[in-house]
Amino acid sequence: MTMRAVVYRGPDDLRLETLPVPEIRAGELLVKVAVCGVCPTDLKKIHYGTVPPPRVFGHETSGTIAKVGAGLRGFRVGERVALHHHVPCLRCHYCRHKAFAQCAGYKRTGITAGFEPAGGGYAEYVRVMPFVLPGVVKIPAGNSFIEGAMLEPVNTVLKAVKRLRLLRGDSVLVAGQGPIGLMFTKILSLRGIHVAATDLLESRLKLALEWGARKAFQASSKRLVDEIRASFPCLDAAVIAVPSEAAVTQAVELVRGSGQVLLFAHTRKGEPGAVDFGSVCLEEKDLIGSYSSDFTLQEEVSRLVFSRRLDARKLVTHALPLEQTATAVAIASQPATVSAKADSLKVVVDQTFRGSEAAKSMRISA
Repeated sequence: MTMRAVVYRGPDDLRLETLPVPEIRAGELLVKVAVCGVCPTDLKKIHYGTVPPPRVFGHETSGTIAKVGAGLRGFRVGERVALHHHVPCLRCHYCRHKAFAQCAGYKRTGITAGFEPAGGGYAEYVRVMPFVLPGVVKIPAGNSFIEGAMLEPVNTVLKAVKRLRLLRGDSVLVAGQGPIGLMFTKILSLRGIHVAATDLLESRLKLALEWGARKAFQASSKRLVDEIRASFPCLDAAVIAVPSEAAVTQAVELVRGSGQVLLFAHTRKGEPGAVDFGSVCLEEKDLIGSYSSDFTLQEEVSRLVFSRRLDARKLVTHALPLEQTATAVAIASQPATVSAKADSLKVVVDQTFRGSEAAKSMRISA
């Protein structure tokens, strides 16, 4: 059997090709992909060529079980599932310290559509290997494939929130109100945290208020620090959900003594930056990094998303069929400029479209 897949052949080179449907072994799953989100980490690999081709990217994946490998119990053909491509060993030094993303086992990708495992969600079928099966979540009957695909990005945000020492009533700056920033705003507000949101786009500042921010500020304002301080004189933490060095510098200045600044979007190594290390030391501020997800949070994340306390469907503004994956990547890469799609948030590749539906799928209502 063959299938369609979007193959990465080099920087900014994605091609719709025909590949063999992955052969599964005993104890594995074959999943027919329904929806796969476009993730910023894959965008960087595609644009900058940080990994060698060929690969099939896409790791925010949901679909339907098409085949169950010999000896595997607990799964059956036809079940709708959300996949999780990284699972730690839970035994090594890093796992014992709950630094799961540093675990050598975690860094192995356990889902593939062919070639070097890279998630595979931009293909019609994926092979799910045994070591990541503990991260598979079954999608309830009342929920959608889009919600299943959103579990992984929501997981990364919840993991980061749990790294902060926050109490109900604390105040937190969330810099950047793209899909990730809005998730931070919602999860923090659900925990009784007062959120100050910043962004360059007025449309996103409006959304931030709808998602729970107490107040939203234009990030380009020359008086931004003073404006935030006027409404939030004592910030306990800041979340940097946009790769901006200026935002980090401002956050270190804004948080009170013993406050925390969490870096979430700075995922390219070697970038220069200027931080007031004296402030970090003398005022006992913490500079924290958080990267990727934590499969031990899957149950909590599932309750959050499937109950729609965090309605992930509202973040998805663009859904495109598999053959338009390169367009989906372009829109996600430049949300404010590509084809005048100025307010794009989460972009997904949705293979459930059929016939004329595919032609109408570029933009969907929030």
